[in-house]
Amino acid sequence: MDQTDTETTLPVRLLVDADACPVREECVRVALRHGVKVTFVSNSFFRIEADPLVEREIVPGNFDAADDRIVEHVTPRSVVVTADILLAERCLKADASAVLGPNGKPFTHDSIGMAVATRSIMADLRAGGAQVGGPAPFAKADRSRFLSALDVAIVRLKRQG
Repeated sequence: MDQTDTETTLPVRLLVDADACPVREECVRVALRHGVKVTFVSNSFFRIEADPLVEREIVPGNFDAADDRIVEHVTPRSVVVTADILLAERCLKADASAVLGPNGKPFTHDSIGMAVATRSIMADLRAGGAQVGGPAPFAKADRSRFLSALDVAIVRLKRQG
């Protein structure tokens, strides 16, 4: 069996950077509808739905421990949900099939470089004392866009085998 055959026999899996994630319930809803395992990884406890397809991993340790654990789980049949640009970059490098922000915006190999650069510039501006705005408040349209993007990503993976 070659690598492509191995990749298509792996299960589709949804990995969620759960600390401060505003779309946890939506992730569960989509995962259960498609029969896909969803793993929420965080540094702290939170309540989740009790279902064999829903898993919570609480990762003790440093700030990046949850990110490291998510990257360990990534396969070519993983969809990752995170607002963390640096984690998104790591997941893309680890060959995740799709990486989505909670607003439904995909992180891609083509867009991640600009996102990392913008993040770095904003961090430098803040460190220099500049008053720069953060992301826009999470809106109902973001939730809807996320649900659609997640559904499309999972359906695409399921169709691949």
